[in-house]
Amino acid sequence: MAVSQSLSYNVGRMKNQFLALSAYDRHKKLINDYLLCRKGASALLKRDTSRDKRDIDIIRENHKFLWEETDEPRTWGENLAKKYYDKLFKEYCICDLRKYKENKVALRWRIEKEVIDGKGQFICGDKTCIEKESLKSWEVNFAYHEGGEKKNALVKLRLCPACSHKLNYHSQKREVTRKRRKSCCNSSEVLTKKKKDEINAIDSSSAQPSQITSEPVVQIKIEPGTEEESDSNIWRASNVVSEEEKSREEEFEEYLQDLFV
Repeated sequence: MAVSQSLSYNVGRMKNQFLALSAYDRHKKLINDYLLCRKGASALLKRDTSRDKRDIDIIRENHKFLWEETDEPRTWGENLAKKYYDKLFKEYCICDLRKYKENKVALRWRIEKEVIDGKGQFICGDKTCIEKESLKSWEVNFAYHEGGEKKNALVKLRLCPACSHKLNYHSQKREVTRKRRKSCCNSSEVLTKKKKDEINAIDSSSAQPSQITSEPVVQIKIEPGTEEESDSNIWRASNVVSEEEKSREEEFEEYLQDLFV
């Protein structure tokens, strides 16, 4: 009597456990118990994951070095690759010069982290180089194959002397240098003809040696009855000195141009 009660209790418990399983888990249990006859054999029923792809795999398949404005994504994969391309920074490139002796140079655009760190602009643009001194800008005609077509793109690289030698191992590339702006402090270029006439009207004979100081002094003759005109002349003459000096914004702009070339 006790054995039958124990047996019925175990059957009831197993039934409750079986009903508590999901449909897939019940299926695996039945396969293991009645067909495969060995524990863990349900691994044979697992889904084939050999053809699974990550987002980065989709981007690589549909990648384009340059997307034209007329290029419209036609598939989900192309749309994903285009969105990734729009987030890249396309002023300078990062290069891989490991096969420079074979005349094979790999190039790609920079990502946000590299722009923040200064990689490719203030740090050498080679993938593995960390040199920061004596960097030079090079203009490279990048020839590559994409989609069964041969394409060209003109890109810029910032490299240290050692990596510059590798880049120019087979052919000399064009170095990009900043053109210096002509100084605007030359009074003959800044002053107009009217202001030159006013400067020529200065009475140099009235200045005594004891009156000469380190600051430039502009004196203008005042004719009788022309006091109003002389007042305006004084203001115009004082503007000559201020225009000859560079403003703070111009100096800061020149400083930034030196950095970003």
